[in-house]
This record gives sequence, structure tokens and C-alpha cells, in this order.
Amino acid sequence: MPKEKFHIEFLMGNATLSSLWRMVSQIDGLSEWFADEVTMDDTENIYTFKWGKSQNQAIIVNQKTLTSIRYRWIDEEEEPSYFEFAIHKLDLSGQMTLEITDFAEPDEKGDAIALWETQVDELKRRLGI
Repeated sequence: MPKEKFHIEFLMGNATLSSLWRMVSQIDGLSEWFADEVTMDDTENIYTFKWGKSQNQAIIVNQKTLTSIRYRWIDEEEEPSYFEFAIHKLDLSGQMTLEITDFAEPDEKGDAIALWETQVDELKRRLGI
């Protein structure tokens, strides 16, 4: 069964662009909310994300500094196999938003969204939002 693409967007309140960008693009930022531990192999630019006893590896396939970053899972055979963070500033309020694009099996989409919501709650907590 093919995976379905989904987008979820979160209001990030008074977070600054630079702080949000650090949290979605830098090893130390990602380690604060996205995974238990994040490391990078400098020679091949491979990011290793660890959660408990499991881990996945990804590479950056697209990046627009301070705007968006897309990671592609290395070990996923199904295409597409990426997740993306995009940062937007709302015109009217000036608030920042974080848009996440990901993929999930149709029957697992609700669980995937719930997991992202939990992780973004931790991100907000770390940013003091």
C-alpha cells in the first residue's frame, strides 16, 4: 500500500527565525526535540537519528537556508521517503509557523500526526513557547 503525503502546520508564537532554524537543521537542535541523539558523519553528510534502541539514517536532499530543509531516509525503499520542515512568517500577525511534510501508510496516518504533535510540543517547550 503506497504511503500518503500529509502536511501539518504549527503556530510557533514568538519563536525567532534563527532559533527555529537551528532546531530543525542543526544536530544540537534536533537532539533537543526530534530524537534522543543525533550525530552526523562529516565525510558523507549522513545524519543518524537515535530513539532508544532504534535508529534511522538520513541525508539532506534540499535546503533553503532559514526557509526549508528536506531529509531523505536512506534505508527506506519506498519512494517517497522524506520529511521536510518549512518555516513561514504569517503576514498579518507576524507569528512564525512550522510546516511539516511527511508520509505514512493510510491506516497509520493518525498515529504519525499524533507523534509529530507530541514532538512539536517538546520543541515548543524547549523554545519557551
